[in-house]
Amino acid sequence: MTSSPSEFPDFAAFTAYLDSLGLFHMELSPHRMVAALAGLGLTSLPHLAVQVVGTNGKGSTAALVAAMLAAHGLPTGLYLSPHFVSVRERILMGGRMCEEADWVAAANAMLAATAGGGEKNRLTYFELLTAMAARLFTQNGAEAAVYEAGLGGAGDATTALGRDLVLLAPIGMDHVAVIGPTLADIARDKAGALVPGGVAVTGPQPPEAMAVLRREAAARGTRLLEAQELAAYNPVTRKAVLRFGGKSLHTPPVKLRLAGPHQARNASLALAGFTICADILGITPDTDAIARALAETFLPGRLHLLQLPRMRAALLVDSAHNPPALAALAEALPALRIAPAAMIFTCLADKDLEAMAPLAAKLTTGPIFVPELPEISRSRPAAQVVAALGARAVAVPDPAAALEAVSDIEGTVLACGSMYLLAALFPATQN
Repeated sequence: MTSSPSEFPDFAAFTAYLDSLGLFHMELSPHRMVAALAGLGLTSLPHLAVQVVGTNGKGSTAALVAAMLAAHGLPTGLYLSPHFVSVRERILMGGRMCEEADWVAAANAMLAATAGGGEKNRLTYFELLTAMAARLFTQNGAEAAVYEAGLGGAGDATTALGRDLVLLAPIGMDHVAVIGPTLADIARDKAGALVPGGVAVTGPQPPEAMAVLRREAAARGTRLLEAQELAAYNPVTRKAVLRFGGKSLHTPPVKLRLAGPHQARNASLALAGFTICADILGITPDTDAIARALAETFLPGRLHLLQLPRMRAALLVDSAHNPPALAALAEALPALRIAPAAMIFTCLADKDLEAMAPLAAKLTTGPIFVPELPEISRSRPAAQVVAALGARAVAVPDPAAALEAVSDIEGTVLACGSMYLLAALFPATQN
């Protein structure tokens, strides 16, 4: 890790410093973010702030809420992670990446705000980007912003922000080495994001997780609502309904651009969150605007079908990276009438390979190619993954070699298991 510079002359210098911090370096403690936000004058945010926490579906939910707010004419920020090609994908204003010059200005403002804090106050990779997002949204006149949490809840960088609403996406088993070995432990950590005296909305949760959320909300005086009390998206009728101002508002029929049955659940949570935002902001929901947001919102890497040159097969990439997400993917494939002819799969070293391997193996009856991820510090040796998957699995040197191995296969090839695998595949798909 390099020392903090006095100023970044350009975007390349900033990204070099960011890389030096270590993408996977985590210190879950609020004190650095609290100090940085105070230095920026952002102890309270001048825009409505929505935080989305949970295990799976955070990104889709966050993107949908932001799209609905923007569709109502509000300058809206969206903070996501991870990125695929450029770190600029993480901070969006009005659905667009901010200019490199704006990034450099925000980064230099961060240096000034944290100057003199010493090594103990040096922000981690995720903390730095979170603080910069709040700064960029503020500088660009955002009236609302949606922040996707990273790993946890209680110690997550986004939890240091002043938040008007917390949305709880599905909670499942993931990051057990960091936030706890049981579902109750994980739910308790996510509940640490609840704002005392504030409001939160949860989607459907496993009973054990819901019990923890209700108990923790009561202890904090947080009003915890269930999404189904406020809104729903019906994938059969393709209509959304919102309960607002004592009335039920219905959208015209609209197909979600985000694919898969699980996205209907994410859309329902997003719709419920939007109703709370609309009430706070004093705006009346426009059902046509909501329908447009549902129809247009898209995130790469979520059941994302790519037609690639030099490949006979289509490549379906999905961000499933833990057991609950793989189960959702297994549900989605037949609904989309896709039976993968082959798969590219791996997972990081801190994931539960023993639980993931049998779920992954069932996603295809064809060969499974497991690439090494040499650029990722948390990568797992391909040989370990191959051993867990069984006889149909084959190790290959890198993601490009995996694409070459499937280039002559007919049908659809599925790539999943790690967001960082997808990020490594994306540059190869652009050639």
